[in-house]
Amino acid sequence: MSYERERLEKTYEKPGVVWTSKEPPRELVELIESGKIKPCKVLDVGCGEGFYSIYLAKKGFNVTGVDISGNAIEIARENAKKEAVKIRFIAMDMFDLEKLGEKFDFVFEWGIMHGVAFNQRKRYVKIINGILNESGKYLSCSFNIDNAKFGAPGIKIRKVPESGSAIAGTNLYFSSLNELRELFLEYFKVAQSGVFERVIGSGKNPDLFNYLLMEIKK
Repeated sequence: MSYERERLEKTYEKPGVVWTSKEPPRELVELIESGKIKPCKVLDVGCGEGFYSIYLAKKGFNVTGVDISGNAIEIARENAKKEAVKIRFIAMDMFDLEKLGEKFDFVFEWGIMHGVAFNQRKRYVKIINGILNESGKYLSCSFNIDNAKFGAPGIKIRKVPESGSAIAGTNLYFSSLNELRELFLEYFKVAQSGVFERVIGSGKNPDLFNYLLMEIKK
């Protein structure tokens, strides 16, 4: 078991992890309620305790949720059972998504990209491109470089402090919106983008996020 997976397994020994929110982010809700993203086959990358997957399933989506933590997946399955929705949850590393052997119409990730090291991002984006249908859409939301979390704004790599965090000692990778546009440019065209503030999970102070909704280049 990798160090990252071991740390997350410990984090998810009990439900209610600090970054978990039972309410779906309004950016995702707006896309669904406006009809910009219609019910389809969707992949929730880094699904955690499964609440965003549950929201989508209730809206008529065919949902698959994946997370590197087996404990998180077990919690997600229990949550889906309580809500009486059918969702396929799989314990899987994001770099193994091609092993699913299928294509999706919509892939989204919330707070995942800032956990991907800079030298691994091109590989990850290529994988996402490979599992999307030709008309597929991809939503990515992650920490903006001007966020003050775990250090001063402008610092690209920041270590989570050893005290007071479920993922102490982890490196997080902060990017500007333009840096992410450049990252995605090879495979995607950006349909919508921006920067927004949001309090996540049980946090008290708002964080600054990048938002990019993309379509595969044709």
